[in-house]
Amino acid sequence: MADEAWPQPGKPIRIVVPLPAGSGSDVAARLLGKLMSDELKGHPVIIENKPGASTFIGAQEVARSPADGHSLLYTIVVTHTQNPHLYSKLPYDPVKDFTPLGQVMKSATVLIAAPNAPFSNLKEVIAYAKEHPGKLNYASYSPGSTSHLNAELLQMRTGTKMLHVPYKGATDASRALVAGDVDIYFDGTASAVSLIKAGKAKGIGAATPTRVSALPDLPTIQEQGVEGINIVGWQGVFGPGRMSPALTEKVSAVISKASRSREMLALIEAQGNEASGAGAAEFARIVADDSVKWGEVIKAAGIHLD
Repeated sequence: MADEAWPQPGKPIRIVVPLPAGSGSDVAARLLGKLMSDELKGHPVIIENKPGASTFIGAQEVARSPADGHSLLYTIVVTHTQNPHLYSKLPYDPVKDFTPLGQVMKSATVLIAAPNAPFSNLKEVIAYAKEHPGKLNYASYSPGSTSHLNAELLQMRTGTKMLHVPYKGATDASRALVAGDVDIYFDGTASAVSLIKAGKAKGIGAATPTRVSALPDLPTIQEQGVEGINIVGWQGVFGPGRMSPALTEKVSAVISKASRSREMLALIEAQGNEASGAGAAEFARIVADDSVKWGEVIKAAGIHLD
């Protein structure tokens, strides 16, 4: 197929999301797909959810697909910058098997607590953890995820010991917290904002350098006296490896335009995230740099998931 023929008539573009349906990333991917379809004059763009195994399943699906621009991966930071440092063996090569196409948004986490938790701010969380070593438990949406690593860093910075309860996705982790099955959780901003505003969770602190725009009254963790808990992730789109430069540029241009649309910017703001729209070359640099940064954090926390 000549690159100029993309997209091929009669062949849908599929965007694989390695996360559960209904998650914040899934919602964003679905809107992106709609906007891409609009930009491509109605060419069908379908979303396929393939969650599980720390995004391995969905990532493998795209890595093994033809490099023709019709199979794309909408994923989060863990796939390409965390997993390589958490596992000695991956079922994909994070560099050779993928072509970075565009960063849609920068995202972060917010520390929230169960509605019935016996604390309402970070000082009280730390005090409770120290008074009850190993009793306070925290959720993560998967081992080695941003939610897990931020909690590990919190323990390191505060000299506390907490119990890790991993789930199979962000939706399950959020539900467990709302039900009171776990005490705290570094939730994605989209879900955290929704839960806090609905009164289903307590806002403890934003794991961001500055306050989350959608939660202006919630202080950051740093403001509350704990340094270094401000790891920011991202969401972006990759194609299979070996995509030609011409095809990469064409697909990236459509993704970037959709990412900067009024509808997408509104969703990003509503989720408490920050818009990006970085193209292929810039996104590739971001991925490479963040892999180094995450590697340092994971090494310092001593986390290995093999």
